[in-house]
Amino acid sequence: MDRRNFIAGCLGLPLLAQVGGSQAQTGLTKMIFPFAAGAGGDTLCRLIAQEMAPALQRTIVVENRTGGDGLIGIKAVKGGSPDGSMVLVTTGPTMYLLPMVETTPSFDTARDFVPVSLLARFEFAVVISPTIDAADFKGFVAWLKAHPDKASFGVPSNGTIPHFMGSKLEKDLGIPMTRVPYRGSAPILNDIIGGHISFGIVTLADALPQHRAKGVKIIAVASAERSPFALEVPTLKESGIDLVADAWYGMWLPAGSPPEFASKLGAAASAALAKPE
Repeated sequence: MDRRNFIAGCLGLPLLAQVGGSQAQTGLTKMIFPFAAGAGGDTLCRLIAQEMAPALQRTIVVENRTGGDGLIGIKAVKGGSPDGSMVLVTTGPTMYLLPMVETTPSFDTARDFVPVSLLARFEFAVVISPTIDAADFKGFVAWLKAHPDKASFGVPSNGTIPHFMGSKLEKDLGIPMTRVPYRGSAPILNDIIGGHISFGIVTLADALPQHRAKGVKIIAVASAERSPFALEVPTLKESGIDLVADAWYGMWLPAGSPPEFASKLGAAASAALAKPE
């Protein structure tokens, strides 16, 4: 399912003011985020859940169901009751790339889920330890060639855009690398700081706090242009790598969920995201 179809599906949901059915009006909603706590996506979930709860007249609890490269959380919502008790927030690439890389796909995004809302777009960053003797991406490539035994990189999980970014870098640079999958960005950054891996590919939002605190160094972003949040960091294209990649977070309900509730949920998410804070 591509981004255009996702947005088209969201626009096709009827914008009804009231939620049908008592189960969809009251009670508890578990917002499932299939990656580790503390990352940008997890923070996004908690911020919008807090804002959405009053509008929905429900308690919303964020649960981090990690594992299986995001499949644990995705399958939990897929198998959940379509009564508003579970909602999935994850990356668009997770929803459309995982079925492509699994030998036997465990879910079909269009068949098993109802798209609710596009939440946020985000950028990826290449991050290294400040202890590595490299001032920029080209310097880091020279360092990797001088230390081929240390060419290991972390990604938030397999089957994600960072996974494929790392594979392309390996091919373009001609340097054999070891990919290390994690359950989110936070443990990648911790292992970069600890010297256990040479670099990581994570979201820019996750890396910025440590970058500003000098705990890690962002040496490139994968966006088409420099990020307004880190204008000092060049893009991969500026660094000689023909690679542009970004992604987005979205919200889904299990198939069979009432369109009235999907519409109400999407409206609450939009209202939350419209707030300046």
